[in-house]
Amino acid sequence: MKNDIDFPKVEKVGICAIPETDEENVSWRVHIVNLLDEELTNVLVSTRGYGKKDDDKVNTSELRYYFEDLKAKSSRPIELITPELVGLNNQYWVSFYIDQTIFDKKFIFLPDTLLDKNLIDIPVLDQKGILII
Repeated sequence: MKNDIDFPKVEKVGICAIPETDEENVSWRVHIVNLLDEELTNVLVSTRGYGKKDDDKVNTSELRYYFEDLKAKSSRPIELITPELVGLNNQYWVSFYIDQTIFDKKFIFLPDTLLDKNLIDIPVLDQKGILII
């Protein structure tokens, strides 16, 4: 039955993390980014963190976010990765529609991804961050 479903490839839609620094710590503000010339509708983002921290297995709660739309060439903040969660796998499963077609893709910030050396220019935000497309 799964073979009967057409899963189109997701292009030019991604997840980015922008560093936010306070006096002592760096957190990462996560955004969904639409680089397409088309609007996304019924955007659902499911997030969770998992991995090891100090040799202990860690699983965060799964959170879900819904956005009615995401305009072309825009972004929307999703959540904050706090310092305690940096170093885990931070997963974002994104589903959305373009016209009547559903798209779906999983993005993961691996444990050593959220580092200053990986910063690039994020087009729609005009900020430096880490982008997964």
